[in-house]
Amino acid sequence: MKAIFYATSTGNTEEVANKIHKNFSDFEIIDIASDGVSQMNDCSSFIIGAPTWGEGDLQDDWEDCFDELKDMDFKGKTVALFGLGDQDSYGDEFVNALGTLYEVVKENGANIIGFTSTDGYDYDYSTAELNGEFVGLVIDEDNQSDFTEERIETWCNTIKNEI
Repeated sequence: MKAIFYATSTGNTEEVANKIHKNFSDFEIIDIASDGVSQMNDCSSFIIGAPTWGEGDLQDDWEDCFDELKDMDFKGKTVALFGLGDQDSYGDEFVNALGTLYEVVKENGANIIGFTSTDGYDYDYSTAELNGEFVGLVIDEDNQSDFTEERIETWCNTIKNEI
């Protein structure tokens, strides 16, 4: 099984998940608010999407599933991540939820793919930045929605052969 797992509060992350899904029609799309994260155990490959909420926090549905996620074994699984954030209003904790999820998935043994350049973003700090790259696809619908389609398309084409 392959799937896209996401959570959303405003609908933006769901919208991005659906756009990604158009590139991976063989993937199931799973809203963790209703289905949780347990199906990750059945996946060989999956994509995780999350908005950063408040001041660098996980969105509520991810927070609710976080303990279960921390206990999962991701050895032998290929995982790509995407996150949404607001670099203008929250430049000190831009897409930190993506960084939080990355750390758990990495610690639990996943093969993580889909790192992207930080070029074109203007923020002060992000836990989702590692060695000058983001740990996944980063979307800022609040300030850079004009780039969303192109960023999604480029990222999907980059990970297609690995996932």
